[in-house]
Amino acid sequence: MAPQSLSAFLFPLSLPHNLTYFTPKFLRIYTKPSPILCKSQQTPATTTHSSVSIPDPDGTGAAAPTRGDQFLERQKSFEAAKLVMKEVKKSKRREKGKALKFNTAVASCYGCGAPLHTLDPDAPGFVDPDTYELKKRHRQLRTVLCGRCRLLSHGHMITAVGGNGGYSGGKQFVSADELREKLSHLRQEKALIVKLVDVVDFNGSFLARLRDLVGANPIILVVTKVDLLPRDTDLNCVGDWVVEATTKKKLSVLSVHLTSSKSLVGIAGVVSEIQKEKKGRDVYILVSNSLNYKLHFNLQNRRLQGSANVGKSAFISALLKTMALRDPAAAAARKYKPIQSAVPGTTLGPIQIDAFLGGGKLYDTPGVHLHHRQAAVVHSEDLPALAPRSRLKGQSFPNSKVASENGMAEKIQSNGLNGFSIFWGGLVRVDILKVLPETCLTFYGPKALQIHVVPTDKADEFYQKELGVLLTPPTGKERARDWRGLELEQQLQVKFEEVERPASDVAISGLGWIAVEPVSKSLRRSDINLEETIKELHLAVHVPKPVEVFVRPPLPVGKAGAEWYQYRELTEKEEELRPKWHY
Repeated sequence: MAPQSLSAFLFPLSLPHNLTYFTPKFLRIYTKPSPILCKSQQTPATTTHSSVSIPDPDGTGAAAPTRGDQFLERQKSFEAAKLVMKEVKKSKRREKGKALKFNTAVASCYGCGAPLHTLDPDAPGFVDPDTYELKKRHRQLRTVLCGRCRLLSHGHMITAVGGNGGYSGGKQFVSADELREKLSHLRQEKALIVKLVDVVDFNGSFLARLRDLVGANPIILVVTKVDLLPRDTDLNCVGDWVVEATTKKKLSVLSVHLTSSKSLVGIAGVVSEIQKEKKGRDVYILVSNSLNYKLHFNLQNRRLQGSANVGKSAFISALLKTMALRDPAAAAARKYKPIQSAVPGTTLGPIQIDAFLGGGKLYDTPGVHLHHRQAAVVHSEDLPALAPRSRLKGQSFPNSKVASENGMAEKIQSNGLNGFSIFWGGLVRVDILKVLPETCLTFYGPKALQIHVVPTDKADEFYQKELGVLLTPPTGKERARDWRGLELEQQLQVKFEEVERPASDVAISGLGWIAVEPVSKSLRRSDINLEETIKELHLAVHVPKPVEVFVRPPLPVGKAGAEWYQYRELTEKEEELRPKWHY
């Protein structure tokens, strides 16, 4: 028999050494590697030669693989192994990411996100034992509202912080560091971030180092409560101002939306942007604790009366209401939406909302308790006083009415506000150190805080005497005795170049802002030489510790704001990269 025929007989099932169609899946089938015989290998002299030789399984002669074929086959094996290892690493990363996500296995109150329990009736998340067992038996724990949320929904003032009439167990608001820990998985997750900012407290409601928290995930910036801005405010000017401020903070965002949860202004644009950018990802709502408006407080029964809040929970409610017009999943989610309350820190844990029919979840996250805001230092029963109840209307000083009531008309007319102090309730004191005679300060904030002007040399005595009476909050002499006072003083030097527009705003975190106008139109004299006037104003601002004070470019509000606001000229590259604003 010829050697070639015998070779075919001995190895009828031998495979060709070269696979034309090679796929990574083929690598998963274990095959014993064939030995590679070098031509230089010599047969020992003691070996007896037979007339019939056993051929190499890979073939001999013309059928034998060349060194190039063997090299290519090894390279294909290496590449296939790399693909397999890459898939293994991806699966491990996905499992790790899932482990870091919010734990939805523990049943939580759908109103505040606190874990449900039956132990402490005063603690957030408490449910009657019978109700808990019944809902657990029917697998309906996700439809349970805890006792605290039921009280909040009826207007009761129940905080989650120890003291100030809150939960004695002492569970504090979620701090910025705690929120970062809860949301640490966002840096590895593919998610869409919706960041809410209060237009009345723009600087105070920004969360510092937001990019460290969310990583490279896209951000949609939503500015709430624009319905509180003064009448005739041009929202185009406000939108441009917000984009400029965001750019200075070096925060890259997809778009900016000016909204009102009360009137639904701008909400449809947010929904459209979310649907466009979501792409199957989860959506996270991030916000710091903010206050609300249209609230009336009854001190006798400690109940809040009036409309519900217009902060984060109200935004989610408005979002679901708008989405429900087209998405049945959002319509169903409205039945178990987060609770709305005027109490900062209403949401205590993450709340998962099945709001999207096409995949992905909506997460309501706990509001961050920022310690540098006025809400962090006042008593819980004084919180409604910090909430604007209607459109803001600036109170300008000096004005003839205040001057005549206090017998200071002649002194103010000759020297302006120099040597005077202005009290904004019991929370802010502004000493006028050196300004022009025509300089005007306009206060934008809650009307419940009365403004009083006194000579600076009598300011300390006036504050001690009237704190808790004329100067509120704090309300009442009892709380005034426990009040730590205005411990922090900040010296401000406000520079300006033009007198046709406000020089800057002095923003008080958690309260509002003061527009500093170097030369008021109503006070401008015809004989003044504006070229020779000083270009710097000196103020001293006193606030409770650790409330922060910001000096920022003036926010263009009212009809006058549209007249003096100037749009910055942009290059083509800036125009292309700059986020757009919508309302």
